[in-house]
Amino acid sequence: MKAPDLPSRRHATPDGRPSAAATRPPPSAYPFEGVPDTGAVREVRPGVSWIRMPLPFGLDHINCYAIDDGDGWAIVDTGVQTAETATAWRALLDGPLGGRPVTRVFATHMHPDHVGMAGWLTRKFECRLWMTRLEYLTCRVLVNDTGREAPEDGVKFYRRAGWDEAAIEQYRARFGGFGKAIYRLPDSYRRIEHGERLRIGAHEWTVVVGSGHSPEHACLHCPSLRLLISGDQVLPRISSNVSVFPTEPDADPLGDWIDSLARLERSLPDDVLVLPSHNEPFNGLHARLRSLADGHLRGLERLRRSLAEPKRVIDLFGALFARDARNDAHLLSLATGECIAHLNYLKARGEVKVQTDASGVAWYRMTTAGPDDDTSAG
Repeated sequence: MKAPDLPSRRHATPDGRPSAAATRPPPSAYPFEGVPDTGAVREVRPGVSWIRMPLPFGLDHINCYAIDDGDGWAIVDTGVQTAETATAWRALLDGPLGGRPVTRVFATHMHPDHVGMAGWLTRKFECRLWMTRLEYLTCRVLVNDTGREAPEDGVKFYRRAGWDEAAIEQYRARFGGFGKAIYRLPDSYRRIEHGERLRIGAHEWTVVVGSGHSPEHACLHCPSLRLLISGDQVLPRISSNVSVFPTEPDADPLGDWIDSLARLERSLPDDVLVLPSHNEPFNGLHARLRSLADGHLRGLERLRRSLAEPKRVIDLFGALFARDARNDAHLLSLATGECIAHLNYLKARGEVKVQTDASGVAWYRMTTAGPDDDTSAG
């Protein structure tokens, strides 16, 4: 489950001073004062409205968007499945959205705060869910874990990172909770692809895909309105979690993420108003894209300095995060996945070697040699 920037990434120089390259958009970059109340909307461009749904997490909101689609509304992202979210949607649909139907539902990606109410909306209005293939199928797989026991591969993954038995038991107890936050998904969907042009109401929108935070994250760009619905791919004041998970322990999502940010800067104009999933709409896309990438590059540099001697994953949190994640099960999982993403990035580029000790714990250190296969240390 996604939770952007939990724990907070250290956007700072090694001595703790804020780095200019990591600055958030200045106050002047935010064109709107305040945020819409739950059950209300705010028009950001003609025919495009900003909606804010509550979340039962530390990050307490998600932004959804309603686009005038002729006879009704195309909805982009839906909020997590809770009674409070359903109540908010009913109030919106009967009130500010004028009683008009939902024509289709777009999900930028498969995390529960984005797709959690998609099944509810599509069934209520007998409309289609529009989503990229990897996001839809990955979501179906994760939902099917609901009620299962934690797999042994997952236990080995977290033990390898240095988790103690108490943390492993918490993982076992928490496993399978993903699907509980998602209303039953539609059994079919309409696939969207990178570069596809879609007519939504009076305007044409282009699908722009990124990866790293999730497998095939879809943003929506409307040149005529100068808008980018960015989902979690570009956020103004926090950065999305980029993690490795037990299902693909050798993945390099950080490489995918950094490449995606560079592609977005090359392919999108800087003069768009960015409509993110969290925080507020903002201007200054290119500077923010560079800032997000630079934050990870600085984290990699701190990690390199920390790996002069062998370290476990849990020994490296201080190099990447400002908060101590070891005593919070949710933060521990996020920090572990993101730390491994940084280590896998270095390993894939031949900068880090790994040895596994007799108890199955991985120890990482810098190497000046070429790519080094995982070996066992007796």
